[in-house]
Order: sequence, then structure tokens, then C-alpha cells
Amino acid sequence: MTDLPPLPATEGLGEDMLAALASMPDPTGAEFAARLEHDLTQAFTSRHALAVSSGTMALHVALSAAGIGPGDEVLVPALTVIMTVAPVVQLGATPVFIDSDPDTLDLDYADAGAKVTARTKAIIPVHLWGRMGDPTRLQAFAAEQGLTVIEDAAQAAGTSRAGITAGTAGAAGCFSLKDGKILWSGEGGFILTDDNHLAAHARAFRSHWLQPPPGSHPQERIALNGRLAEPLAALAQANLRRLPALLEHRRAQTTHLIHALEDTRGITPLQPSTNESWNHYAPLLRITLPNPRAFAEHLAQQGVPNSTGSFRLVPCDTRPMVTNRHRTPCRGAAQILDRTLALVLTEREGEAALDRYAAVISREAAAWTT
Repeated sequence: MTDLPPLPATEGLGEDMLAALASMPDPTGAEFAARLEHDLTQAFTSRHALAVSSGTMALHVALSAAGIGPGDEVLVPALTVIMTVAPVVQLGATPVFIDSDPDTLDLDYADAGAKVTARTKAIIPVHLWGRMGDPTRLQAFAAEQGLTVIEDAAQAAGTSRAGITAGTAGAAGCFSLKDGKILWSGEGGFILTDDNHLAAHARAFRSHWLQPPPGSHPQERIALNGRLAEPLAALAQANLRRLPALLEHRRAQTTHLIHALEDTRGITPLQPSTNESWNHYAPLLRITLPNPRAFAEHLAQQGVPNSTGSFRLVPCDTRPMVTNRHRTPCRGAAQILDRTLALVLTEREGEAALDRYAAVISREAAAWTT
């Protein structure tokens, strides 16, 4: 087992934030956000990048720019969090939940195809835990059904598959900069798109329609304040310069932990696809012990943070605020969540913390009988 690489230096983070603070107060200030957007286009080879106040706002803005509104339906995997669904509902559209394949974690395209109607306008693939579905199959399905693809790539910065970077497979890719993401600024998000029209609409929508797209007038329509604060933009830009090192560090953390769990009873690692370059956002393990969800919850109580145990992640089609009593349950999504141990990491977990997690998991798995 190799040592972890050094944690990327943080000295420049405070300096950039102080520079942004020194320019305040400036109600029209957007210098640091503009710098961040420029660097994002270079890092992700995208024509446009738009900084916004959160990953949820990124989805809201992108969906609005794609023309989603009242009466529309949007396909959303049940294998996601409520933050993916909230913007759909807030725009007056209806989320239609689709299942996922337990073997691949990718969308169940047979289920998705069966749920397309004349009202279906878009699909939101979600790259949960940084894992990316087959982008070629996604693009072919969307083209066949006439759907706009808006990617929820909140956890997938740095992932790619078949040479396609997460967030660039559709009309727009939406990312989160929330503290805990590999690329972070405490709070924030951004949108990637190559579509000039979508970018112009999104730029107007995130700022009360003050910078209208061609053919429109300032404040001609109701929009939102979704701008990213200048100090947070400066912090995000500084972290973007560290992104290659941060990705290397996360991959090493995940590899270290998985190696430490070799031969652990009832625990096997989930491997990425052969053509997938995964950012290793969360170490993913299949639980084959009895009552696997209860085991994940037990680990959380023992100080091992994980998606289902710590955050009670359940299929989104079971959430009472968005569920439909006539729905067909998305059993594949439920199976994935019930049987997957997705550990929660930050860049600060060193070898000692990772080894402690591994020791607790191995000890508790050996004794688990429930």
C-alpha cells in the first residue's frame, strides 16, 4: 500500500479571497467571477462557463434556459438527491422518475423509453458519486426521443467516459462547488455549455434579467439572483488551479481505503467501467451482508460517514413531496442504494483516518449478524 501524496498546498486560497474582499463593496463587481468563468472554459474545454450561487441554482438556471416550464415533463433518475428535483418542480414542470441498472449504475433506458410522453422535454442524467453513465447511449436516446440533456454533474468534476468529460455530454452540465466537493468554494456552482443561446439566457436569468439575451430587454421577465459572490469566486478559481492535484489526492485516498478493506467479510469494491476515468469522489463498496442498509446506518453510528447511513439517501421517487401514489417503484435504484456503501471523504482525511475507517468496517462486518 503506497503513501498518500501530500495534500495540495492551501496557501494561495486566502490570498485570492483577500484580493476579492479588497475590491468590495462594489455592487456591480464581477471581476473574480469572470476570471473563474474564463479558467473553467479552459479547464473543461467548454465554450461557455457561468458561475452561480449553488449547484441547485445551476440546474434551475440551465433548465430555464432550455425552455423547461409549466406543463413539461422531465425524466430524472430515482437514484439521486432531492436537490436535483427541486428546480424542476420550482419551474412548474413535472419530474418523471426513471430507474437505474443495479449492475452498471447507469440509467435503465427501457424504463426511460416507456415513460416518455408528448410532454417530455428533457432528461437529467445524474453522475452520483462521480460515476458517469455511457454518454454515447445517453446522446442516442435523447436524440431519438427529441429530449434536451441537462447533466447533474455536481459530484463529477474530473470524471470522463469514452473521452467525454462529465458535464459536456448534453446541452448543459451543472456542477456544485459546495464544501466537500473535490472542486469547492464553500458554496457555489457553475454551468458548462457550448450553446450560445442557452448561455445568453442563463446569464440573464441568474441576474434578474439585467443582461438580456439578444432580442430581449432588461428586466423584461421575472428571473432570479443566482450570482456567485466575488470572494467565493476567487476561492473557486484558486482551487481550480489545484484541481489536478486534488483529483490525484482523492484517487489515492479511495485506492488506499479499498486496499485496506481487501478480504473484509461481505464487502467488495465497485469498479468503474473499462472506458471510464472516474474521479473517485466516494469509495464505493457492495455490501453482501444481511440487511445491508442497516449495516451502513450502523457504520455511521460508529463514526464512518456514508451516503445511506449518514444522510439517509433513499430513491427520490419515494420522497413524499414529489412522489405519485400511482407510480411504479424504481426497484433498481432502491437496490443500488440499499446495497452500496458510499463513503464520504474530504481532502483532509489522511492515512490514519482512512485506516481507522477500514478497521471499523472490517471489525463490524466480521461481527454483523442482523
